Amino acid sequence: MSKKAGYTVPAGESILDHLPIDPVYAAKAKLAIIIAKTIQELGLTQRQVKDRTGIPQARISEICRGKLKDISKERLEACLQQLGHDIVTVVTNRHEGAGEFRVERAEKMPEFV
Repeated sequence: MSKKAGYTVPAGESILDHLPIDPVYAAKAKLAIIIAKTIQELGLTQRQVKDRTGIPQARISEICRGKLKDISKERLEACLQQLGHDIVTVVTNRHEGAGEFRVERAEKMPEFV
């Protein structure tokens, strides 16, 4: 007999957006997931990633396993750029309260005015 999950994440959303964790850590986790998927999709070894990014192979391994304590969001973004991804930061209208930080994977680059 299996138990049903008590919570379902809407299609297209990340479970990381629904957990009670620091939004910046959630963003770093999403970036790490994209890095790991990119490495796999490109068929690269961690040593090849080290050669492209300058990040030591052991650190690449940690990133791919979600160990993100001592690495900045900016370094993860730079790694993605060195693996061929475009990184876009979007600033939206100011509002009351704290702003949010999130990572979304776009199929197409947004057009700018």
